[in-house]
Amino acid sequence: MEVLNNYQRKKLDESNDEEFYSDPKFVYHLDANFRRKLSDLYEREIDSYSTVLDLMSSWDSYLPKMKKYKKVIGHGLNKQELEKNKIFDSYWIQNFNLNQQIPLDEESVDYCLMVAAWQYLQYPEKLTKEIARILSRHGKFIIAFSNRAFWHKAPNIWTSSTEEERVKYVRKVLISNGFNEPKIIKEFSDKALDIFNIFNKDPFYCLIATKE
Repeated sequence: MEVLNNYQRKKLDESNDEEFYSDPKFVYHLDANFRRKLSDLYEREIDSYSTVLDLMSSWDSYLPKMKKYKKVIGHGLNKQELEKNKIFDSYWIQNFNLNQQIPLDEESVDYCLMVAAWQYLQYPEKLTKEIARILSRHGKFIIAFSNRAFWHKAPNIWTSSTEEERVKYVRKVLISNGFNEPKIIKEFSDKALDIFNIFNKDPFYCLIATKE
């Protein structure tokens, strides 16, 4: 079911995303605290010997190195970044703002991950339906993000929303397109207690959804 209108899908820079991501960016877009929390969450949520799909990924997937996986599949827009991600058994390149069909079989994936990426989706409803199709019956869709983005590449729904509204928006797309009520995790430092911003950390938002 569609959630966004045409205006909400538009972004400041409507040029092809593949052009923007043509140069590799071997940097971390999330701070060390966020990355540690995400790896700890994966340690708890992902069973060993599972098939994991990391969508809109880069050169690091933050997956626990000691865990054994059946297969880890990567997807993204930059070949050099994906090649450097040594945890991938395979990967492919595709622009989800042009084509939302995922080239994988039904119920072939146990966990689908999306980190700091939802904020760039212009057609999240169609992609979410596809993820529901490829996830196994007891599979999980794990979406994590903070308050960072390449703002000119994020659609209006993201740039015009508060952090709380973004969580509600992702939730609405999930429950409207094949998923149960997600588990929502929100963790952030208390700025009122940190007047000098010494301990200020990237806020951590995560939604974990299972299929209906």
